[in-house]
Amino acid sequence: MAPGSPRPPCRVTRERWETGEPVDIYFFDLDKTLYAYDFRRRLPELSRLSGVSQYGLAKSWWAGGYEARAEAGEWPTPDLYLDEFSRVTGGRRLSLEEWASARALAMTRIDGSVAALRRAAQLGTVSLLSNNPAATAAALPVLVPDVIGILGPNVLFSCMLRARKPSPEVYLRALEYYDVPAENAFLADDSTANVLGARAVGMTAHQLLVVDGVFQTGALRDAIEAFAVRNA
Repeated sequence: MAPGSPRPPCRVTRERWETGEPVDIYFFDLDKTLYAYDFRRRLPELSRLSGVSQYGLAKSWWAGGYEARAEAGEWPTPDLYLDEFSRVTGGRRLSLEEWASARALAMTRIDGSVAALRRAAQLGTVSLLSNNPAATAAALPVLVPDVIGILGPNVLFSCMLRARKPSPEVYLRALEYYDVPAENAFLADDSTANVLGARAVGMTAHQLLVVDGVFQTGALRDAIEAFAVRNA
């Protein structure tokens, strides 16, 4: 396994490989793929909790590049992340529960995407593959218990892989962790750059589009079904 790669448990068992049964893995992004995400609904609550203006938070932390650095694993635990968030923004140090409560306000389940995840779990192994910091990883069971119920332990975040999509490293490390070749991997993501990055390393990838405010989850389901029978 590559340096910096995580070692969480996973469901791809060595027994399945030994029987010769082909194993497919379906990676899903989190924000704007499984759950809609609206930063504008999160920022006011963070401001109230921290005592820092919305402008001050956005300018110092997000525009200052700290969130991207956190997503790449610079502060690899929730406590380190929250300590740095307080130091950089000059606000009150938030608890993980407070931080998660603000993030939850920005998240809305995409029913069709969660149904597609459930279907993919019937066809192969499913895993999260998301650009997010350690605090999100720690709060995931509270934020998306329905998704965790499908994924189980198969959760990969950029902060764990020490690289962010669309960098090739994040895909290669995820594939290496599950011991799956790129041709057996599928990615669902809302980002054009992330989809192209996955395809560049040999994965199949589908971009979840929004048309007239509606997530096109039917097309996602069709792409999953097509991938599952590609060798039939």
